[in-house]
Amino acid sequence: MTALALRQTWRGALVVTGVVAGMSAVAVAAYATTVKDPADAAALGALAGNPAIRTLFGEPVALDEAGGFAVWRTGTALAVVLAVWGLLAATRITRGEEDAGRWDVLLAGRLPVRTVVARHVAVLVAASLAAGSAAFTGLVAAGAAVGGAAVHSAGLALCGVFFSAVGALAAQVFSTRASASGAAVALLGTTMLLRMVGDGLAALGWLRWLSPFGLMALTRPYDGNRVLPLLVLLAACVACAAGAVAVAGGRDIRGGYLRSSSGRAPRTGLLGSVHAFAVRRLVRPLAAWTTGVGAYYLLIGLLAVSMTDFLSDNPRFAELASQAGFSGLATIEGYTATLFALLAVPAGVFAAVRIAALAADEAGGRLTLLYAQPLARATLLTGEAAATLGGAVVLTTAAGIAAWAGTAAVGAPLGLLSALSGAWNVLPIALLCLGCAVLALGWAPRVVTAVGSLPAVGGFLLKVVAEESGLPDWVSRLSPFAHLAAVPATAVNWPAAAVMTAAAALAAAAGAVGYRLRDLRT
Repeated sequence: MTALALRQTWRGALVVTGVVAGMSAVAVAAYATTVKDPADAAALGALAGNPAIRTLFGEPVALDEAGGFAVWRTGTALAVVLAVWGLLAATRITRGEEDAGRWDVLLAGRLPVRTVVARHVAVLVAASLAAGSAAFTGLVAAGAAVGGAAVHSAGLALCGVFFSAVGALAAQVFSTRASASGAAVALLGTTMLLRMVGDGLAALGWLRWLSPFGLMALTRPYDGNRVLPLLVLLAACVACAAGAVAVAGGRDIRGGYLRSSSGRAPRTGLLGSVHAFAVRRLVRPLAAWTTGVGAYYLLIGLLAVSMTDFLSDNPRFAELASQAGFSGLATIEGYTATLFALLAVPAGVFAAVRIAALAADEAGGRLTLLYAQPLARATLLTGEAAATLGGAVVLTTAAGIAAWAGTAAVGAPLGLLSALSGAWNVLPIALLCLGCAVLALGWAPRVVTAVGSLPAVGGFLLKVVAEESGLPDWVSRLSPFAHLAAVPATAVNWPAAAVMTAAAALAAAAGAVGYRLRDLRT
């Protein structure tokens, strides 16, 4: 049973572990080029002491040390990566496997469901601890002090453990994988918001004690190395993991404590065609994604004046911010352009996840009756791809409107059309993700999410690593992000957008061919 869980997770765990170790080491190495003397460290500390910076990037501590700088630059981002992987892996290998019927024979034997869930949780805990150990190794190998590295890596590991346990607990409470994943992701977003508010407003700093991300920040690596927040986070991890195992035995197989009502009237809307059905499948996930992304970019807009005024009055700080990877922040349009570039990551991952949902429904047998109809596979795929593309447009549009609303509320000079153009500027990368996801659906349906997310997630990491490691310029230019113009501060890079769109179309066409030729997964 443990071997089965390990087999289902080792690839993803290996990728996450590599990313955590690599980004930690790269951030330490970048310290020497970003902060050349104590005066630069003091200036960077003053920059990050601004409430807007604290809200967006976390409270800076120990920026006079390479380790402290690395923790500030990468700590929250890596914690989110580890948390998202842990909770999605937990719902996939527990509720997802049970829903698909692959636990039926297993649970008919001598092993009770509590034991099965406990062993799967144990594997995910081990994976999170391995990722934390990798972060420690990366930091120390790059020259950071051991004490701070140990505290920071422990916080990372416990954050991954917490959300893995949350995912497993949600898988017992909810009767479908989608509901369990949605609830766990909603909790992640809520706790991240608590951390941001607690960091940005000193009077509400106590909110950080209610968030695993806030508890990580309260450990203050390289500046006190506090252990108490780690103990609180450890207790939360134990409580969630024990709760997941305990409640697993009190429910029906393939059931949960919260079930959808079976007495409601049938809802037949958007069932008249394949394309309408694709839209119906998209509506709920799109609403959740749009709410989360829109809330973040509303906050971006609300902080625009605070950020740009501070940097305009302190050009040295703006220069250091540029060296730290936050260039163009001194003007409203430059500030929004810099942060709109990050929108490519959620937009691209959204596209990949939606095509992966089609692959999962195929493997789970939920589309069998549909495939049995006189219906070409190309029609089904076209409908799903078109709906996903429309969803990506809606998602980016919502982000643009939210950012504009935030800037309008604080009197920042950013027009609605400028905000929308900045948000839409990332659509070529989302198209690349969609094309790669369709390509994987046709030829490697087990890895649709990983392949589809590669242009966005992999491209972003490649650009960051290449720039901070001093790699040749051509390496950085392999990333799609290197070809994004800083819209709305500058004009759109239409040639690059056309090339990315054409590449996406070719990948999708190749995927459609493979999808038509291969056997269905059941």
